[in-house]
Amino acid sequence: MTDRLWYAAYGSNISPGRLDCYLTGGRPAGATRDYPGCRDTTEPDERVPLELPGAVFFGWESPSWGGGVAFYDPDASGRALVTAYRLGADQLADIWAQEMHRQPGADLDLDLLLRRGSLVAGPGRYERLLVVDEFGSDPVVTFTFPRGHRPAENPPSPAYADTIVRGLVETHGLSEDVARTYVASLAPPPELYSLSKSVALLCCWARRRRVARTGSVSTVPTTT
Repeated sequence: MTDRLWYAAYGSNISPGRLDCYLTGGRPAGATRDYPGCRDTTEPDERVPLELPGAVFFGWESPSWGGGVAFYDPDASGRALVTAYRLGADQLADIWAQEMHRQPGADLDLDLLLRRGSLVAGPGRYERLLVVDEFGSDPVVTFTFPRGHRPAENPPSPAYADTIVRGLVETHGLSEDVARTYVASLAPPPELYSLSKSVALLCCWARRRRVARTGSVSTVPTTT
């Protein structure tokens, strides 16, 4: 059985440059944390833009970025644009470990994950691995919060939002306007959470641009 899989990144790792800090080590622009990198620093074999069923939202309070970070809810309705990277199971294990502030080095039982469809390592924010799809002959895998531990919604910092925007432009081929509109749509609405000034301005800016260009509020295209 191959150890290759597609890692579906829906947050800042949508940006290949940001993912490289997980693979080879370093600090992404706008963050305050240095990452040790993976045991295997090889670049992904391929990358493809995909859209998963479910929805992405911003939540928690990141000590590395300030503000919320992205989470994937497979049971929600909405949009979930991802960049899928084809890499090794050990690389995904090390990326997963670094997300949870653990040292990389533990192996991933890919056979067990594929049999069960999910693995939960604990109650932490990204402790659930999920098989969400298949692309070609390889599984598409991501990680998110365990059931019953959904983080409280929280808008992202400008640096985190900008990282996702850059990734969407680079990997999905979206214009910057459309990418920013998508990112703004993931932020919690004002009636559920008091938006930070930066994200509130982003939402207003995106809406004004859409109205100015089309005369009405448009949506992100269904296909990318």
